[in-house]
Amino acid sequence: MMGSLSPQLRATGMNLDPIDALSPVDGRYARATAALRAHLSEAALIRERVRVEAEWLLTLARARPPGLAGVDALTPAVLTVAESLARTPPASATAAIKAIESRTNHDVKAVEYYVRDQLATAGASAAALELVHFGCTSEDINNLAYARMLRGAREVLCEQLDAVIETLQRFAAAHAQLPMLSRTHGQTASPTTLGKEFANVAARLQRARARWAAVAILGKWNGAVGNFNAHVAALPSADWPGIAREFVESMQLTYNPLTTQIEPHDWIGEYCDALAAADVILVDFCRDAWGYISLGYLRQRSVAGEVGSSTMPHKVNPIDFENAEGNFGIANALLRHFAEKLPVSRWQRDLTDSTVLRNLGVALGHALIALRALQRGLGKIEPDAARMAADLDNAWEVLGEAVQTVLRAEGVADGYELLKDFTRGRKIDATAYQQFVASLPIDALAKARLAQLHPAEYLGRAASLATT
Repeated sequence: MMGSLSPQLRATGMNLDPIDALSPVDGRYARATAALRAHLSEAALIRERVRVEAEWLLTLARARPPGLAGVDALTPAVLTVAESLARTPPASATAAIKAIESRTNHDVKAVEYYVRDQLATAGASAAALELVHFGCTSEDINNLAYARMLRGAREVLCEQLDAVIETLQRFAAAHAQLPMLSRTHGQTASPTTLGKEFANVAARLQRARARWAAVAILGKWNGAVGNFNAHVAALPSADWPGIAREFVESMQLTYNPLTTQIEPHDWIGEYCDALAAADVILVDFCRDAWGYISLGYLRQRSVAGEVGSSTMPHKVNPIDFENAEGNFGIANALLRHFAEKLPVSRWQRDLTDSTVLRNLGVALGHALIALRALQRGLGKIEPDAARMAADLDNAWEVLGEAVQTVLRAEGVADGYELLKDFTRGRKIDATAYQQFVASLPIDALAKARLAQLHPAEYLGRAASLATT
């Protein structure tokens, strides 16, 4: 943490430790979010801005717009430095840029000055230096920097999401045939299998992940209000829209040709909304897993040295699922705000998006913390088959659905009402069930088939669906 302190913080004499962090994202959960720092920290934003500035200069060197004097002044040594900045800015870049910003009070201008300084050191002429930030507004730099950052962050989170999906699928396959009582509305209901319930979640997550991964990441490069005004004034014969498209697409981004000063952030809204939708599925699962642990259907393996309660030593609490649920909730509170706020900007631009965008790392950080906590929780659970079997053996009333459906198939009038009178609000055991089946007005074959049913075997196609 100390190595990333800004000159301003160093000047205060602060010895910033994770335990002093205002946010748990960089404090208590610093290790859990470490993978995102390379993509969503301020240092990451600065590095991406440097890369964009350098890549724009290289694009001008390749495109050679007619009449642009500085292109001919670009020497191999200067281009080599530009290529290095575009590929991997030096570790010292962030501190140097923050020092410049302390004088300029403008973050993007500080990046421009830094790139110019680096090229000047390599011998760039005055004309060549004027190519840095040529025709750009700050938002040309920023929108591409954030696009690249969010693309990298999505890769990190997708990797963790894929690990959760894989764990759910393995669990579903392993317990595809393990009977479990359903509880619609919290009441006993037609049996399922534990594996089938986990397979449901995995399938939902796969669809949500695909939706998130499919969100196109857009970028714009067209000047102060999106019209290439300055570009055309300086070099009217150049194909600026074509050059801009080539530049944006060279970064594997989707070119947005129609914008104001800012890329309108619609895609970031879609990105945040799609991630939030995946988080909602996982909140749903965390609550169900918590419930199954409470019922005793799932046991948690204890971890040596861990304490479940400060006063009740027997407890093994479902803390990982609770931690995950809480962090998904915080992530979504921010993600939903981003999705609603970022596409809204007064006229050609206002600055309200700037401070909001700086909090993207907080939201995605909480999502990553939640995914990691959930994966820990999944690694600790195992089914209690005996506990589930006991509940099934004590819930013969759930076979009422099977009986009334057979009666319908046999054409028996008012079969549903007959079963309702027999089962609703009553506790049915095996003897009562057998006696009832024996009294039914159906043929002997159908009666024998119903008599052989047991709640633990009334599973339909659950086992095969769990491995679909």
